[in-house]
Amino acid sequence: MLDPTRTVAELRELRELTGDEDGAQRLAWTDTWQQAREWLRGKVAGTGAEETIDAAGNQWFTLAGTSERALLIGGHIDSVPNGGWLDGALNVMAGVEVLRRIAEVGTPPLAVRLVNWADEEGARFGRSLFGSSAAAGSMADQDELRQRKDADGVALPEAIARFGVDLDSALDARSELGNAAAYLELHIEQGPVLEAMNLPLGVVLGTFGVERHQVTFRGQAAHAGSTPMDKRRDALAGAAKLELELREIAARVGGGAVCTMGGVVTKPGIVTSVVETAECLLDQRHLDEVQLAEMLDNAKAASRRFAQEEELDVEWERVWNIEPILFDERLIELADESIREVAGSSHRLPSGPLHDAAEVARAGVPTVMIFVQSLRGLSHTKVEDTKEEHLELAVQALDRLAGRTIAAIDAD
Repeated sequence: MLDPTRTVAELRELRELTGDEDGAQRLAWTDTWQQAREWLRGKVAGTGAEETIDAAGNQWFTLAGTSERALLIGGHIDSVPNGGWLDGALNVMAGVEVLRRIAEVGTPPLAVRLVNWADEEGARFGRSLFGSSAAAGSMADQDELRQRKDADGVALPEAIARFGVDLDSALDARSELGNAAAYLELHIEQGPVLEAMNLPLGVVLGTFGVERHQVTFRGQAAHAGSTPMDKRRDALAGAAKLELELREIAARVGGGAVCTMGGVVTKPGIVTSVVETAECLLDQRHLDEVQLAEMLDNAKAASRRFAQEEELDVEWERVWNIEPILFDERLIELADESIREVAGSSHRLPSGPLHDAAEVARAGVPTVMIFVQSLRGLSHTKVEDTKEEHLELAVQALDRLAGRTIAAIDAD
């Protein structure tokens, strides 16, 4: 019998085991992370699910079915330093409870596999979605990863080798998705939308595409005391105008568009000089690739306009980008039905943060996510929280979704 209260109790147990007064400390590729994985192994024991560790360090628990096709339920138990008690861990522990319920009924019509993805957060080496991107076959930055080091100077290949993972062999994890028929993931929202709507649960339509650029305005350094205001070529003026215009661009495009100027570095950076160079980091996100491109074009046009107004030069350099990932329409419908059944109403929304689910979907596996409300929209902090009754509803919704998905796949 499904027992959502057990999930909440186990999440609290994990918090006590691997956290401190500053929050969760399950940084990937550390002893505390490994302790959490061993603890998870103990929780799954007794279900009949067989544990394996793949070439990328992902931890799998497989309950055999009458078919080789598999329903995947996934999450990650690693955290950021001083993180919250729910981010990632809720996904995994809710999956454990669903696995228990299915095992009690008997052999399912298809295999059910719970996966604890390795290093979703990327907090130690700055490379998020390590395990899921390896399994999806989208990891293509091994040469760069070989050079990455943590704050203590430990190289990534050295750190993962402690846990039996070789960077050159990590892509062998692709075989794990070979029989995957669907992938389900439950996650805290990490944002304020559901709380503002007074709704406990929502269905995720997909993950935002991202365009990230460095925008550099170049003017002329000049003495702050002797240069008249109308004679200045102040690079910061161009950056400031663009920052304010980004709000208007996002509002015009709509559809959940977000634009963020997350950092500005000025040079020479002294109070006695007009700013010669302003280097800005710009992040733009949208669920629709056409509208994402429109946002980028609008920002570039605005930057050129402001550069002309302030007699500046402006340059753009792409830092990183990823296309929007849309989730499976049939699974979205099944998730909606499951949520309405346990909570009365549902809401469909995009995900701004990236998740392992995006990598699985990119690999061609039908995928969907359920979000549960986050109090104050806060995450990646020790004050991250969700109402206990909402957590229990989330476990129920995931279980109903798993049942509906199994039935739908079996009927195909």
